[in-house]
Amino acid sequence: MSHSQATDKLMVELRDLNKWYGEFHVLKNINLEVKQGEKIVICGPSGSGKSTMIRCINHLEEHQKGDIIVSDIPLNEDIKNIEAIRKEVGMVFQHFNLFPHLTVLENCVLAPIWVKKMPRKEAEARAMELLERVKIPDQALKYPGQLSGGQQQRVAIARSLCMNPDVMLFDEPTSALDPEMIKEVLDVMIELANEGMTMLCVTHEMGFAKTVADRVIFMDGGQIVEENEPHEFFNNPQHERTQLFLSQILQH
Repeated sequence: MSHSQATDKLMVELRDLNKWYGEFHVLKNINLEVKQGEKIVICGPSGSGKSTMIRCINHLEEHQKGDIIVSDIPLNEDIKNIEAIRKEVGMVFQHFNLFPHLTVLENCVLAPIWVKKMPRKEAEARAMELLERVKIPDQALKYPGQLSGGQQQRVAIARSLCMNPDVMLFDEPTSALDPEMIKEVLDVMIELANEGMTMLCVTHEMGFAKTVADRVIFMDGGQIVEENEPHEFFNNPQHERTQLFLSQILQH
């Protein structure tokens, strides 16, 4: 198993993270350390704060209290820090977020050329390499609308990887997909995990959690209720809320 890949280098650190939407306290005193090469799966019921938490890591959501540190860079109001962190952190969303008017290849080279100032030829070569890796090099000149959901999500993963991120965030990457497409996306994610990518993944795919996670985190009501390595987490959940959640999700 790939668990030996984690190093002692901290890639993501959340300290006493708090967030409110108006009066609603959506994240309550979240503490989390993610080491380089670690794979963390985050699960929990709808509205438990899972997506909000990982969206705070690359400042898609703003936190009001506590510290976020990514690759030794503190996330604060400093736009330079925010930009630096976004270069380090790749994100894959539930709904692909591809540009519909650009080809698959153009979607992939846009950020490396504009943000990293990579020469176009180099960016295109890298993009083709990654499209090959997610097994759709033949779709490079098509538009997202011509692809299946599973293919679009694999493009979204390739696009994130084009920036050479140190950390990948996945926000329910398979929940918008038809069942027969889920596996093709999870297979790509499993491969990434096995290559040692640091990953935080919000998902309900418990088979994926059992296969790749170093730790599974259960959130409810804006808090981390329980975290453990997968075997313990699934076979011996400590908390009543975790037990209830697992019994509901594993019935499906």
